[in-house]
Amino acid sequence: MTEEREDIVVLVDENGEEVEFEHLDTIEMNDSKYVVLLPLEEEGEEDEVVILKVAEDENGEDSLIAVEDEDELNEVFEEFKLRMEDEFDFVDDEDYEDEEE
Repeated sequence: MTEEREDIVVLVDENGEEVEFEHLDTIEMNDSKYVVLLPLEEEGEEDEVVILKVAEDENGEDSLIAVEDEDELNEVFEEFKLRMEDEFDFVDDEDYEDEEE
């Protein structure tokens, strides 16, 4: 029996294929809204979240767009880490690089 979950978001990637994500959080900051998603079928060992900005399209409906500004992306991720520090173990990039060496 397949469990139906309300926290699952299905997006279409650049190849036209559907990809399922778990919705972890919605963050409002700097007059913008962002969603933090976790790919359900991640191939790597480390889970990496995807942060997308909520924008209104020409029809007045919400759409999700990539965050191009690295500073903006980092600011949203830092807020996410603060909000979720009790639920997730976050690995800093420096820690991950040390493990690889």
